[in-house]
Amino acid sequence: MGVLNLVLWAAGAGLIVIGVARARGPWARYQALREQDANVARYERWRGGLRDDGATGASVAMQVLRRQARNGALIAAAGAALFVGGFAVPA
Repeated sequence: MGVLNLVLWAAGAGLIVIGVARARGPWARYQALREQDANVARYERWRGGLRDDGATGASVAMQVLRRQARNGALIAAAGAALFVGGFAVPA
């Protein structure tokens, strides 16, 4: 076990923790907004009204939250790659 292995494992684990922490909040908020949007759509269908298909503030917020969650997941994936790379580097 070399120093490079330890550095890659530590960096990978750190990036995994950071990525998950960054993705968790936006993903939870995105899920809540999506449920709320589905509830409004059900209400509009029940009421018989037409729903405007244009962009709303909630749809823009959902796009932003999805992008933030995706970026956090990519950071975690890069950390996982570094962690696995720590095993691939010869000692």
